[in-house]
Amino acid sequence: MAANKNSDIALITGASAGIGRAFAEQLAPRCKAMILVGRDADKLATVAAELRPSGCDIHTLALDLTQPLAVAEVLEAIRQKGPVSILINNAGFATHSNLKHSDLDLEQKMVDLHCTATVALCRAALPYMTELGRGRIVNVASLAGLIPMKGAAVYGGSKAFLSAFSQGLAKEERSAGIVVQCLCPGYTHSDFHYREALGEFDKSTVPEEFWQTSEEVAAASLAALELERPPALFIPGASNRQWVRDELERQLAALDALSSTGL
Repeated sequence: MAANKNSDIALITGASAGIGRAFAEQLAPRCKAMILVGRDADKLATVAAELRPSGCDIHTLALDLTQPLAVAEVLEAIRQKGPVSILINNAGFATHSNLKHSDLDLEQKMVDLHCTATVALCRAALPYMTELGRGRIVNVASLAGLIPMKGAAVYGGSKAFLSAFSQGLAKEERSAGIVVQCLCPGYTHSDFHYREALGEFDKSTVPEEFWQTSEEVAAASLAALELERPPALFIPGASNRQWVRDELERQLAALDALSSTGL
C-alpha cells in the first residue's frame, strides 16, 4: 500500500469502534477516500470528524448489515464511491450460550453478518480490484474460529467459515495481485465484550498476556499485508499463536489416537 499512498479507497465495516475504528485511523493518511460503515450514526460521525483533517474524503453509512437491504446499500456504495482497493470486513458480534438455550434469530443474524455480508462485499469489490490490478481484503475472524469453545458454537463456526473462505479466496486471487487475509485476533480491548449478547463477561478472568489493543491488532494486520509472502491466515500476538499451536497439537494427537484404532 505504501506505493499507492493517497490513491486507495477503503471500505471498512464495523468502523465506529474497536478494531474497525483502529483500521480507519491507520488507513486514513494512506487513502484518498474511505467508506465507513457501522450501526451507530453518532459514533461514525465522530470518527469521520476526527479523520477528515488527514485529507481523506470520508463517507459514512449507518447501517445494520444483518439486514439484506443494508448490505445492498453498501454494494451500491462500492459501485458509486469506488473503486474500492482496500476492503476490511470487520463488523461482527458474539453471543455466549449453549445452542439449545440460545436465541435462534440472534444466532442467524450473526451468521448473516459474519458470512453472508462478507461474501457479498468481497464479490462486489473483487471485479474492481481485478481491473486495478491490485487489492487488499481483510476478513476479521477470531481465535474462536480456530479453537472450538463451549458456549460459542455458532460464533466460532461462523469465524471458521471466514478462515476457510479467506484462505480459498487468497489462492483464487493471488495471480490478480489481490491479497486476502483472514485476521484472527484473540482477546482485544474494545467495547466488544460489553455487549448485551455476551452477558456478564469478566475480563479479569483472562490473563493480561492474552490481551491486545485494537490499535495493535490493526497495525499488525496492515504490516502483515505488506510482507513479501503475506499470510492468508494471520494471528497477531505470540501468546495467541502459541494457543493455536497447542490446540493443533491436541487435534493431531486425537488423529493419531484414532489411527491406532484401525478405523
